[in-house]
Amino acid sequence: VPAARAMSTGPEGTDAGDAARIDGMYRAKARAEIADAESLVPGDDIVRGHGDELADVLLLKGEPGPADIEAGRALAGRDGEAAESALEALGVEGARYAACSRVGAVGEAERARRVRLLVEAIDPRLIVALDPVAAADLAAAFGVDVPAAGEVVRILGRRVLALDGLEASLGDERLKRRVWKQLKALAG
Repeated sequence: VPAARAMSTGPEGTDAGDAARIDGMYRAKARAEIADAESLVPGDDIVRGHGDELADVLLLKGEPGPADIEAGRALAGRDGEAAESALEALGVEGARYAACSRVGAVGEAERARRVRLLVEAIDPRLIVALDPVAAADLAAAFGVDVPAAGEVVRILGRRVLALDGLEASLGDERLKRRVWKQLKALAG
């Protein structure tokens, strides 16, 4: 093998080129599945999800807020900054993807299907439902009970934490303390 073609070997015996190719294939698959989920919501003015399509953490918000609508993407405002800061402070590592569960004028069945398709496409190890609406939509998507705020539960092998309302807590000191206490469940 010419020196220019020498490849480094990964931890499982695959070379770096194979690992990059496999990663690219998984990312392309996830992007296509996310696009399929988003296609359930018609229109171009929809608040879209964004982030790493193979994220470890899915941040799911219910209704988009004014900053999300203006930017056309989920968690574009102070709540996005607060979520990132909180997860960082708690040592929750990994790539992130943010989405809103209630975008566009679709019925409950389509909403549940879209949320389930997004979760399955991204396949995160942790889902944080940032408000009660997101928690209810996530539960509907998987046919389970709505998770109690502040308790880490498992849904099909994924850790899930529901919050009482991250965005709402930014303007309410008492709610902010309660949401922070709920987030601390991730540290344990």
